[in-house]
Amino acid sequence: MAELKLFYATNRNHLGNDRWHPQGYGPKFSDDGMENLRFGVLTVKAADAQIAKLQKSGMGKAGKGDGEKLAEYLAGCATSAHIDAYPESISKDIADVAQKDAKLGSLAMFEDLMTVMEASSDVLIYIHGFNVKWTDAVGSALALQLMLNSRPGRDTRQNLTVVLFSWPSDGAALPWVSYRSDRTEAAGSGAAVGRALLKARDFLIGLRDKAKAGGRQPCGQDIHLLCHSMGNYLLENALARLYDFSPGNALPRLFEHVFLCAPDLDDNALEEGKPLGRIDQVARNVTLYFNRNDKAMYVSDYTKGNPERLGQTGAAHPALLHNKICQVDCTAVVTGFTGHSYYLTGNINADIRQSIDGLSQDDPERLRARAANLENTWTLKPAS
Repeated sequence: MAELKLFYATNRNHLGNDRWHPQGYGPKFSDDGMENLRFGVLTVKAADAQIAKLQKSGMGKAGKGDGEKLAEYLAGCATSAHIDAYPESISKDIADVAQKDAKLGSLAMFEDLMTVMEASSDVLIYIHGFNVKWTDAVGSALALQLMLNSRPGRDTRQNLTVVLFSWPSDGAALPWVSYRSDRTEAAGSGAAVGRALLKARDFLIGLRDKAKAGGRQPCGQDIHLLCHSMGNYLLENALARLYDFSPGNALPRLFEHVFLCAPDLDDNALEEGKPLGRIDQVARNVTLYFNRNDKAMYVSDYTKGNPERLGQTGAAHPALLHNKICQVDCTAVVTGFTGHSYYLTGNINADIRQSIDGLSQDDPERLRARAANLENTWTLKPAS
């Protein structure tokens, strides 16, 4: 049996009597408030043979592996996960930074992640989308970690550690009620993510200052962010919170690469003055993946009365995007009826790994074709 480790942060309510060793996390906000965060690490046991079968199924030049099926399998295994939340000892009435003897779970996890990164591992923060239970979120995060670390042609000297952020998504799949509920909870959870990013910013600033004074030196690894579906709406709200608590008019650059996968957002969301108009400030590179046949986007667009979705049609005005942002049309390579969680599988997953490994957008190793009339738009091609 394989023992799979996953770091996580969540503002969900814990299940069971022991908040530091919970049985899992539920569909509601933490009892201490929507911005209350728990940081922790969990271990899931899974069969090596089943992982190998799904992870390497149909491997070709880019690798096809069935990451969606792998996520489903691991979600089942996650029902018996061993969970350790980092203990905290803080006062609710005083700001964290003003508490001299506060014990912070975030700081403990950042220290552990730093040790992991020093062993040649980048970190990818993953924020899931709509209609996702806790166990499903764990399964997707672990599948993402396994798939990205198994891509043919990857830089084998570079590992990748996924950190899950899971927000209260009720998972009921009710056409109107659950979508509107999750939309509200995503907005509220955005403030929690913004708070977590502020903690990360302060930790990194502290490391920089200590390094200048001759202390622990930076490891040279990168931090990335991947948001799926409604997780991108949560990111909009997180950036607003980050802006409110950042000096000056610019956001801190925290990420090497941000991946916006099947974003359930208006198709003009990346333009200046719009909710994600500042995304270029927090990253060196931003990649949008969209699928014109994404059934989940049809649901969002037509049954919920939303405008055209960024995750289905791409940017409304590509020429207005910041030069750090590129978009990739995945329509030709996405399989399956829904066509929504394609970031876990095949050419798209391989393309994400190639970005993490530092390949340029038009590197010949990528299975892409640049649009004839747009410098910032590519189409993914099936592997030969």
